[in-house]
Amino acid sequence: MRQKPLHGLRVLDLTRLLPGPLATQHLADYGAEVIKVEDPGAGDYARTMGAMNGDTSFFYQTVNRGKQSLRLDLKQDAGRDLFLRLVETADVVVEGFRPGVMDKLGIGYDVLRATNARIVLCSISGYGQTGPYAQRAGHDINYIGYAGVLDQVGVAGGAPAIPNLQIGDLLGGSLSALLGLLVAVIDAKATGNGRHVDVAMTDAALAHAIFPFAEVLAHGQVRPRGEDLLSGGVPCYGVYETADGRYMAVGALEEKFWRLMCDTLERPDLKPAHLATGADGERARADVAAIFGRRTQAEWVAIFDRVDCCVTPVLRLEESLDDAQIAARGMVVEVDGVRQFAPPVHLSDFELGDVAPAPDAGADSDAILAGLGLDAAEIARLRGAGVL
Repeated sequence: MRQKPLHGLRVLDLTRLLPGPLATQHLADYGAEVIKVEDPGAGDYARTMGAMNGDTSFFYQTVNRGKQSLRLDLKQDAGRDLFLRLVETADVVVEGFRPGVMDKLGIGYDVLRATNARIVLCSISGYGQTGPYAQRAGHDINYIGYAGVLDQVGVAGGAPAIPNLQIGDLLGGSLSALLGLLVAVIDAKATGNGRHVDVAMTDAALAHAIFPFAEVLAHGQVRPRGEDLLSGGVPCYGVYETADGRYMAVGALEEKFWRLMCDTLERPDLKPAHLATGADGERARADVAAIFGRRTQAEWVAIFDRVDCCVTPVLRLEESLDDAQIAARGMVVEVDGVRQFAPPVHLSDFELGDVAPAPDAGADSDAILAGLGLDAAEIARLRGAGVL
């Protein structure tokens, strides 16, 4: 088995909560050495957020596996100096503070670059390092609100619906951060010069709103939520309630799939309504809804499992974890007795293998500092001074 693809990449992770920690966990899964740097006080708030599993939360445990933990007070000169010694050995620093905080701590990009010319600093924030909103607080709901995405989520005539998949945090703060920092790392390996990667979660949500953007380009404005091609505006693409209060997802966009679905429903008369809108579309949707309402979800699954026309069940997550396709892909793994998601990108000659659970706060402080040449007495002195 080959070494993991990111073996040898050293990452200093200053982030908390969800976007940054998940991004750096992906790096750790693919072989990077990730050192989670936390202050000696509260540290990462995710440790105690939500349902607990022992001393830490399930949330913390599922976005921090495979990392080391170092407690370090960056507000003290000694803590900053130790961090910069680590920067000399690192490839990437990831931070999620408000713009300007890194400079106030004395570890802004100019300082990091002077310490290590090839360092990549990835800054994750809601609105980016520049612009009139740069210093504003926010959360996912705010970022996707500004990006025009929240307005598009929901049913026709209803209020915007809040998705329980954090689009801005994950698409922006995790995946776009990974894209940006890995692009910069590749360049740094080739040129010896790092970069400051500025990731705004609002930007990333906006830049992926492709279908609403196409409507704006064509018509000057978006369609009302629930009325676009992929949000419920046509009979062939939407969710339909079943007799037991569950739902089926109909994605029969291609005419061949819609025609096959109509034959399966024994309603060939609905075939002309494939992409119908207006009154015709409403009548067709009502007819399809009535049909799906006559059987349970399990009964419809049994029928459509034999028919390849993009009609599938809407599962609850606990059901997804046990689904045959998810199991076949190995998308659920167990780490220290806790089920977790496996890395979502499959690579040839790669296995996650045994991975360490999310670390206790400061669990690796002594070993990391010993690697910098500090002896036990010096480490004890720093701990006594509150630096560690």
